[in-house]
Amino acid sequence: MNSFKEKISKLTAEHHTLITRKNEMLAKSNGVYNRYKYPVLTAEHTPLFWRYDFDEKSNPYLMERIGMNATMNSGAMKWNGKYLMVVRVEGVDRKSFFAIAESPNGIDNFQFWDYPVTMPEDIIPATNIYDMRLTAHEDGWIYGIFCAERHDDTAPAGNLSAATATAAIARTQDLKTWERLPDLQTKSQQRNVVLHPEFVDGKYALYTRPQDGFIDTGKGGGIGWTLVDDMTHAIVTEETIIDHRYYHTIKEVKNGEGPHPIKTEKGWLHLAHGVRNCAAGLRYVLYMYMTSLEDPTQLIASPAGHFMAPEGEERVGDVSNVLFTNGWIADEDGTVYIYYASCDTRMHVATSTIDKLVDYCMNTPQDGLTSSASVETLKKLITSNLELLKK
Repeated sequence: MNSFKEKISKLTAEHHTLITRKNEMLAKSNGVYNRYKYPVLTAEHTPLFWRYDFDEKSNPYLMERIGMNATMNSGAMKWNGKYLMVVRVEGVDRKSFFAIAESPNGIDNFQFWDYPVTMPEDIIPATNIYDMRLTAHEDGWIYGIFCAERHDDTAPAGNLSAATATAAIARTQDLKTWERLPDLQTKSQQRNVVLHPEFVDGKYALYTRPQDGFIDTGKGGGIGWTLVDDMTHAIVTEETIIDHRYYHTIKEVKNGEGPHPIKTEKGWLHLAHGVRNCAAGLRYVLYMYMTSLEDPTQLIASPAGHFMAPEGEERVGDVSNVLFTNGWIADEDGTVYIYYASCDTRMHVATSTIDKLVDYCMNTPQDGLTSSASVETLKKLITSNLELLKK
């Protein structure tokens, strides 16, 4: 029987092989982006010294003592030449926490920092925190806005599923020490709140998603926009919906901003998620849109349908049929690294370029919102292509 040290050596070797595995770009592509063969992070990528007690006296059978269930919904940014994700790590106890993983190239070799993020509590402690959006703002701070979930104490006795969601805010200069600011003050429940990277009219701009309940959007019309004077006491006084929900579309149930938008010569590039209901439950996909540089509240491009949907193994996991994103990185050479989670289970990367994404947004037809309109749009492309083929 293998000795205790030999078992540790075997575990360590297997883990090293996993986290240093080279990723491979898949040959199949729609011309807009490229997927990769392997997830960039899974629960198995978390450090062994998070999960195992390496003391033979207290753990003679070398059992996992603290189990990790998932790595998902990660904010992302370039930092000191490395590609970083602030990962939502979920333990088997269903509690999520933040941890930073870095890669030298953005597509593989992601490795976690030794310790998870120590996030200070708000005045009212949260039961669960998750899904951080990162923004390096022009004021010099790096902001993290994330969901803080608490039990709804107004629920009937015995209802342990009722919850409330607020947009929690923290800031940092080094991604190690975080200053917790008061949660966003708003009349509605808020998840998927994102900070715009620039001042607008001298104020901080936020993308919001007002909703009546923890799950149901209710009267919430889509992705909102609001200006606040001070991020240390952020108060929403007025929201304008800039990207609406529509019946019988990929975002009829709800939609939410992903990471903060990327500034381009043609406008602000946005990546978001849309949700519809179907026989298998809620289906989450990713979609894109663009807003004006002069007025970020004005929609200038809105391609029909999803930009990316779960495929193959991406459809299987804790919450099936789901893609979610809250992190991307635009590199100096124009490459865009899109980090997305599948089924609340694992993290993936897809790559594109700013030029391709702008072209996709500006030249892909909009949704006509009816079957007949879709047919007319399709007929125009068919006619054009048939004429070209005759030449």
